[in-house]
Amino acid sequence: MKKFLLCLMLAFLPTLLMAQAAGAHVVRKPKPTAVAPKPAPKPKPKPQSAPKPKPAPKPKPQAAPKPSSGYSQAEKDRIIQNLIDNMVYVAGGTFTMGATSEQGSDVSSDEKPAHQVTLSSFSIGKYEVTQEEWEAVMGSNPSYFKGAKRPVEQVSWDDCQEFIRKLNALTGKHFRLPTEAEWEYAARGGNRSCGYKYSGSDNLGNVAWYYDNSGSTTHLVGQKQANELGLYDMSGNVWEWCQDWWGEYSSSTQTNPKGPSSGSFLVRRGGSWGLIAGYCRVSSRDYGSPDYRYYSFGLRLAL
Repeated sequence: MKKFLLCLMLAFLPTLLMAQAAGAHVVRKPKPTAVAPKPAPKPKPKPQSAPKPKPAPKPKPQAAPKPSSGYSQAEKDRIIQNLIDNMVYVAGGTFTMGATSEQGSDVSSDEKPAHQVTLSSFSIGKYEVTQEEWEAVMGSNPSYFKGAKRPVEQVSWDDCQEFIRKLNALTGKHFRLPTEAEWEYAARGGNRSCGYKYSGSDNLGNVAWYYDNSGSTTHLVGQKQANELGLYDMSGNVWEWCQDWWGEYSSSTQTNPKGPSSGSFLVRRGGSWGLIAGYCRVSSRDYGSPDYRYYSFGLRLAL
């Protein structure tokens, strides 16, 4: 039996060896590497229209506030009559306007050339328009530095025109702002001029509230010395609007000049409580937009 099994194994041995040899030469294919699938494309968002803004709620109609005044009608009449009584007559004459010799080295280029001007007679306010006078006409007081006898301020050139329109309607008179030439002639003392640098003196502290002595505020009108015509505060306290559009000077002789026919800025004169001496000279000039307000801008009336 053992011989039989041995013979059987020997008979199949060559076949087994051939099979192993063939298997040794088989190249096994590597398993494919797993590749991450590409992400699916994101769906494009559908276009959306911008949300419509909610309409702003309409404001409820309101009546315009009525100006209020603490003055009775009798008091208003007294105040307006006092304003009329304080207009000072200025006899006409001829003077040199602009950078005259007594103005010294403070002069600016817009004060040149000095030139001859002839004016007809007119009247001008002894004082700057006060807060009580403004309130008696307008019904309100826009001033920052409150005080009935202080000059009104924080008024624009346009505001002054409205004040004058109402004042003329109340009085039947023809008030207006002075022209720039009238203002300078009056500040110099008219035909009584002594040739001062400031209005009424070469010592500014005698006639004006300005940077050095004002304490950074306006003051009651008429507290300093008057000039040769009896006019107060034409130097200092508040700037005073004039009627003219601002423009450069001409060397030619002029009669009753009224400045350019149009422009962007209106003339102011006299300096103010917040400015140094050089701005308070009688020939110093300034200008501003017709709607510009500030707490050093006021006015003086002409008639």
